[in-house]
Amino acid sequence: MRDYLGALLTMKILVAVKRVVDYNVKVRVKSDHSNVDIANVKMSMNPFDEIAVEEAVRLKEKGIAEDITVVSIGPAKCQETLRTALALGADQAIHVETDANLEPLAVAKCLKALVEREQVQLVILGKQAIDGDNNQTGQMLAALLDWPQATFASAVECQADKVAVTREIDGGLETLSLTLPAVITTDLRLNEPRYASLPNIMKAKKKPLNTIPVTELNIDVSPRLTTVKVEAPAERDAGIKLESVEQLVEKLKVEGLI
Repeated sequence: MRDYLGALLTMKILVAVKRVVDYNVKVRVKSDHSNVDIANVKMSMNPFDEIAVEEAVRLKEKGIAEDITVVSIGPAKCQETLRTALALGADQAIHVETDANLEPLAVAKCLKALVEREQVQLVILGKQAIDGDNNQTGQMLAALLDWPQATFASAVECQADKVAVTREIDGGLETLSLTLPAVITTDLRLNEPRYASLPNIMKAKKKPLNTIPVTELNIDVSPRLTTVKVEAPAERDAGIKLESVEQLVEKLKVEGLI
């Protein structure tokens, strides 16, 4: 059994980050309705993953962890996202290179292989990616590893070999006590990510970034889902301005709403 000091000095954290269309961009559907068009579109780190990186860096600044590894799975351009995470305070990065659009289960399998290879004690990742909004990878990873999990974290406190996670639920706040190793997914209220300073951006260029092909992990990443069609949401009808409450009531009657 590790004592408190030993736990503080040996904890390694793995943070998963994803390159997605920037949240300020209004996405367009491809003409063939096969997917979203990302050609010449600004890409950035998934906002929930930024929060995960920030939380890992804060744990290191408190002396609770000694090493932060960030990992991204995707094409070569994912290295830009990894360099951003390194500039925010991560120590090293792993790029699992693939041109395929992996589903959450395949991503979880990749992360499981890396967790076992890197011997980490805590995995932190965003609760969901804003492109697919699946909210599945963290839960699947915990199941594959047979580790305890806490999702939608709004506060994280580590003590010795345990971590207390406060999460928002419909009825209020729920606090879970997990025995490490564990998996945590982050929610928006957990923290406010810092900006990368210019000196840290320059330092990030010298930090190790290891690229490995997804085939090296020896896992099945074949798709299990088929996208039938992608469509843009229906445009809302323009509103009208009424002069009085009486007109509003009359309009609602005509529309059969009252």
